[in-house]
Amino acid sequence: MEGTYVGSIDQGTTGTRFMVFDHSGEVVGNAYEKHEQIYPEPGWVEHNPVEIWENTKAVVTAGLADADLDASQLAGIGITNQRETTIVWDAESGKPIHNALVWQDRRTTDRVEELEADGKIDGIRAKTGLEADAYFSATKTEWILDNAEPLKLQSSRAQNLRERARDGELLMGTIDSWLIYNLTGEHVTDVTNASRTMLFDIHEMAWDDDLVAEFDIPEEMLPEVRPSSDEEYYGHTDPEGFLGAEVPVAGALGDQQAALFGQTCFDAGDAKNTYGTGSFYLMNTGNEAVESDHGLLTTVGFQMSGEPVQYALEGSIFITGAAIEWLEDVDLIDNAAQTAELARSVDSTDGVYMVPAFTGLGAPHWDGRARGTIVGMTRGTRKAHIVRATLEAIAYQTRDIAEAMEADSGVETTSLRVDGGAVKNDFLCQLQADILQTDIARPEVDETTALGSAYAAGLAVGYWDTIDELRSNWQIDREFEAEMDAEEADRMYGRWDDAVERSLDWAREE
Repeated sequence: MEGTYVGSIDQGTTGTRFMVFDHSGEVVGNAYEKHEQIYPEPGWVEHNPVEIWENTKAVVTAGLADADLDASQLAGIGITNQRETTIVWDAESGKPIHNALVWQDRRTTDRVEELEADGKIDGIRAKTGLEADAYFSATKTEWILDNAEPLKLQSSRAQNLRERARDGELLMGTIDSWLIYNLTGEHVTDVTNASRTMLFDIHEMAWDDDLVAEFDIPEEMLPEVRPSSDEEYYGHTDPEGFLGAEVPVAGALGDQQAALFGQTCFDAGDAKNTYGTGSFYLMNTGNEAVESDHGLLTTVGFQMSGEPVQYALEGSIFITGAAIEWLEDVDLIDNAAQTAELARSVDSTDGVYMVPAFTGLGAPHWDGRARGTIVGMTRGTRKAHIVRATLEAIAYQTRDIAEAMEADSGVETTSLRVDGGAVKNDFLCQLQADILQTDIARPEVDETTALGSAYAAGLAVGYWDTIDELRSNWQIDREFEAEMDAEEADRMYGRWDDAVERSLDWAREE
C-alpha cells in the first residue's frame, strides 16, 4: 500500500480533529476545529450534532490539504469519539431531534437515584460492568424520548417519539454512530461504544432486553454492534460526497479505548492514563471481565475481527484538563502553558486543596451531587497556590484510581503510559510520578487516541498486518521517575480524602 495513508477522525468533547498517519505511525496531516459548549441549565451540557458533522467535514478536508493528499490515497478511515454522548435523529432526513446530551450532563441524576432506590444498581453493574450513573447513554436517550418536541408529520399531527422509534423512523447512537451514519449511511457502533451505553451486556455481547425495557428504549433504534477493527468494514464514504472518493470506514473505538490501543496496550496488565477534558485510566485485563470491588468500571477494551473481546478496568475522572480551562475562564491564568510556571513559583500549595468536582465525581467515589471545592485557603493564599493545587488534584485523582486498580487486579503498577494534551506539561508529569511513586512514560506521538482508531482501521484494511508492527512504532519521548520521598507523597495525599469529603453531596434541590 505504498503511497497510501490512514485517516482518523477524533471527535472530542471540545472539538474535532482529523489526523493522517503513515505506516510508521507518524503524523503527516492534522486539522482541528472547536465546537460550541451549550449549557441550558446548571449541570446540563449539550452539543449541536449538525455543527459537529459540519466541523468533521471541514477538518477532514483541511487535514488532507495539510498532508497534500487526495482522499483516494486513504486506505481507510477510523473514528474515535467522546463516549456516552448521545444523539437521537430522524432516519429519513438525518436531522437530530434534539441537541446531543454530553457525557458530562447531569440532568438525569434523579433517574439514577430512582434506580438505586428500587434496588436495581447491582443488576445493572453485573450485566454492563458500569456504575449506574447519569454519565452513560441509557438515561440520556430516555430523557430525549420523554422530553424532545415530537416532529410534526405531514398531517400536522404530532406522533409519539417512541412510536416513531419502533417504526424505525428514529435512530439512537453515540457520536461514532452519528459520524458513521453521515459518512456511509450505515447505522453501526463498535463494541467499546456499545459497552458505555448502560444498555449492553458485556458478557453476552448483545443489547440487553431487560435494560432496553427498563428505559423504554425501542430496540429498533439501536445500532448494529460490530468489532472495533472490522475486516468486513462498516461501510464506504460516498464517492459523490464531500470527499469525492470511496474510502472504507473500518475501525471505531471510544476515545479512551482508542488511547489504550494507540499506546499498544495489547496484553493483560498493560495500562495507560489519558489526560484530556477528564482523565481515564485503563488497564487491559485480557479475555476476562474483572469485576471491581473498588468503584471502577469493567468495560470492553477492544475487539479485533474474528477474535475474542479484550476487556479493561477503567477509572473515569470527569474533570482534569477542564479544571485548567476553568483557571483560564476565571482569569487566574492566560493559557494552559502558564500553569507550570506559576506552580513552580511556590514550594507548595500552603495547605490549599482543590477538588474539581464541577460535574460530580466519577471513580471511585461516584457522587453525581459533588461539586467543585477549594479548601485550606488563608489570607496569604495567592493564585499560584490555587493553580498548583489544581495540578495536584489531577495527580491525586489519578492515585485514587491507581490504588483501586491495584486492589481489583492484584497487579502493581510499575510504569504508566500517559497521553493527551496535559502531558505536554513536564511539571504535571513529574508531579504525577511523585504522587504515584511510579514511572511515567510519555510517548513521542501523544495524540494516541487518534492513532488508536487509525491502527484499528489500518489493521482492518490490511495497511498493517499484525499488532507487532504497531508495537515497534511506539517510542518513548521522555520517562519521569519519582523524585519525591514516599512519605512526603503519602502525607500530601493523606489530606486529599478530607478535601473530597467536603465536596460530596453538595448539589441538592431546595
